[in-house]
Amino acid sequence: MKNYLCKVLGPIDSLLSMIPEWVVNLAMRLVIFKVFWFSVQTKITGLTIGGQHFAFWNVTDSTFLLFDFEYGIPLIPSELAAYLGTFGEFFLALMILFGFMTRFAALGLMVMTMTIQFFVYPDAWWSVHVYWALILLYLMRNGGGLLSVDRLLLKR
Repeated sequence: MKNYLCKVLGPIDSLLSMIPEWVVNLAMRLVIFKVFWFSVQTKITGLTIGGQHFAFWNVTDSTFLLFDFEYGIPLIPSELAAYLGTFGEFFLALMILFGFMTRFAALGLMVMTMTIQFFVYPDAWWSVHVYWALILLYLMRNGGGLLSVDRLLLKR
């Protein structure tokens, strides 16, 4: 039975092991970028290019209301939390997209993810946040990969 499985699964294993690491890395970066970028698009308004908002400084009133009444983040004032969360989603997501300071950006988004998990939506671990955390853990471990600004700057 073992020989049969090796004979059948061996070629599949060989084929799948040919997937380049940079493809996996880029896919992880694109997926987690999308999550946080789409979220920040609901929190800002103003300068719009190609249907995307870029006025990160122009946080909407509804965002402040969310942080005031729904999110309940402890230890810091809700207005400061709204700005920090919005700026984090904006800049850290872009850093992940371009692979610039990828490990730092992934760590920042991990802190945001854990904050969301513990203080905002504590029941969302197995439905959403565990996936974000695993992608971010991968990026913290592996960095930006072959197709990244990090690679250009560090020339590894």
